[in-house]
Amino acid sequence: MLVEIWKQLPSNLDSCTYYEPFVGGGAIFFELQPKRAVINDINTQLVLTYEAIKENVDELVLLLKEHQKKHTREYYYQIRNMDRDVESFNVLTSVEKTARLIFLNKTCFNGLYRVNSKGLFNVPYGRYKNPHVCEENVLRKISSYLNKNEITILNTDFEQAVSKADKKSFVYFDPPYHSPDKTNFTAYQSNGFGEKEQQRLCMLMTKMTNRGVKCLLSNSDTELIRALYSESIFDIIPVQARRAINSNSTGRGAVNELLIKNYEN
Repeated sequence: MLVEIWKQLPSNLDSCTYYEPFVGGGAIFFELQPKRAVINDINTQLVLTYEAIKENVDELVLLLKEHQKKHTREYYYQIRNMDRDVESFNVLTSVEKTARLIFLNKTCFNGLYRVNSKGLFNVPYGRYKNPHVCEENVLRKISSYLNKNEITILNTDFEQAVSKADKKSFVYFDPPYHSPDKTNFTAYQSNGFGEKEQQRLCMLMTKMTNRGVKCLLSNSDTELIRALYSESIFDIIPVQARRAINSNSTGRGAVNELLIKNYEN
């Protein structure tokens, strides 16, 4: 989606404070590398990871190198099951939790992040021959970027995360995509992101449009999403993106998606 998103960015982006309330892996955030940004995610473990990379990258690199040395199928499930023992898991430092999350992400099936109804990571082993668990150069570059710029990292509801956005801001919404047939992997949190949340997001983007805040949103090309953003204040742009993960094989490869914006470039 990066090429298509790039085409739709506002012309004054360099002078804006960048907001991304569903930052996830931060693909767009790191591509743009804004000097002023507010990034947010409701996933506490993910936010701990950003904070640990920013504040404790040396310790994180050492822990990841240890995970890489011990990597086996049995070790993977030993690390994955650590959150089943809540008392022991809560004793871990934020850097230890971060190292665990990165190790699981690098060695699980398809690099997928998914939790069950109890919020426990449940992705099976990925069977990689030589996974790059510790990408030290990348981690250090990210740490340097986060420290040299005005980057605020939040762990809150998406609406609260953009509450201070104004006419000098640009907001990129990349929520869990709407999946009416539930074939997309969107179980990033145990409480999910259903149609009511999609409606609340649309209401928020409408309010922000009325406040003069420039917003760009990406989502699935579904009847619900088209209906929600059918008002003339929104420009709906159909695009195609390649997807590798879907429980239904027809949902892999090139799929139809939407970019929705409230401004002219």
